[in-house]
Amino acid sequence: MGKLHPEIDSTTADFIRAQRLFFVGTAPAGSTGRVNVSPKGLDTFRILDPRTVAYLDLTGSGIETVAHLRDNGRITFLFCSLENAPRILRLYGRGEAIEPGDPEFESLEAGFPRYDGTRTIIRVSVERIADSCGYGVPMFRYEGERPQLCQWAERKGPRGLARYRADNNRKSVDCLPGLRRTGSTVVDDH
Repeated sequence: MGKLHPEIDSTTADFIRAQRLFFVGTAPAGSTGRVNVSPKGLDTFRILDPRTVAYLDLTGSGIETVAHLRDNGRITFLFCSLENAPRILRLYGRGEAIEPGDPEFESLEAGFPRYDGTRTIIRVSVERIADSCGYGVPMFRYEGERPQLCQWAERKGPRGLARYRADNNRKSVDCLPGLRRTGSTVVDDH
């Protein structure tokens, strides 16, 4: 049976930290536009306090999460146990994308490992914490992290990443504004 939690307690925090994979779901405001669900891995998730979490958003081909947060702030995280006792945990909240150059970026970034491809930090105020059984989720064994994303970002270098973001991360698939900055350049949304 499902259970609601008033905050991220130590048991819930331990469960979150043990997961090697989590999913992020967002959607634009209104009845049109595409719902986005993104899988995330690596060591990119942090619990900042019992009602606040953050994760490193690494450079990728889309910018849906950032665009949706800028549009309406709604976000859901899903963690599911793939190796041990079955459990699904969802964190519902309101988030914001903090970009390099924003006042809080450096202090938040200090709490994470360094990744060449970091483009934003997504910080979320958690409004609802709910878990359920996870009996329908299959079991998998963790074999390790895929190296390709980090290798790709390293090969691109800072200038190549800035160019890539300018070309691919300025607008969502629904043409919502994405990144405000693409390296040292501030993007005009209008």
